[in-house]
Amino acid sequence: MINTLKWFYVISTSLFLGTASMAHANTAYMFEFDSIDGGKISLSEYKGNVILVVNTASECGFTSQYTGLQALWDEFKEDGLVVLGIPSNDFGGQEPGTDSQIKNFCEVNFNIDFPMTAKTTIKGRDAHPFYRWVSDELGWMAGPKWNFHKYLIARNGTLHDSFSSMVSPTSANLQEQITLLLAQSG
Repeated sequence: MINTLKWFYVISTSLFLGTASMAHANTAYMFEFDSIDGGKISLSEYKGNVILVVNTASECGFTSQYTGLQALWDEFKEDGLVVLGIPSNDFGGQEPGTDSQIKNFCEVNFNIDFPMTAKTTIKGRDAHPFYRWVSDELGWMAGPKWNFHKYLIARNGTLHDSFSSMVSPTSANLQEQITLLLAQSG
């Protein structure tokens, strides 16, 4: 009986630890999104780059931040910055369009050419695993509270910082953090 209990303990512990370690990703490179163009966007494609992940919406008071995001992309992409837009309808229903409508809106109104995902759920029970990872890494308070919340990922794939919707893409603090990370080797 004691041997049976020992084996049960060993197997149970092994299964639990294995599941726990698989469930917790250490870097952003573990995640994949559907692309707004079809296909997939794997963050591992951007290994060695600095990634700015931003949840976006077309009918939001912060929608004008697309201009600043495109400016960041234009200025720093050759240095290794990737701006990734993640359209979401989770806050105030402010991204009601289809993927093709969202893409058209961004191209026509803001000349967006940085990568964008398909419309994605980023909060609640059905939140994309990336956003659950963000909460695991930085705490539940770091989860997005509104559209245009920003996450900065270092060249090694770790989550460096979080910036609220109130922080403009052209803010000195965000640009300083991007420049700092771009200066580091992956």
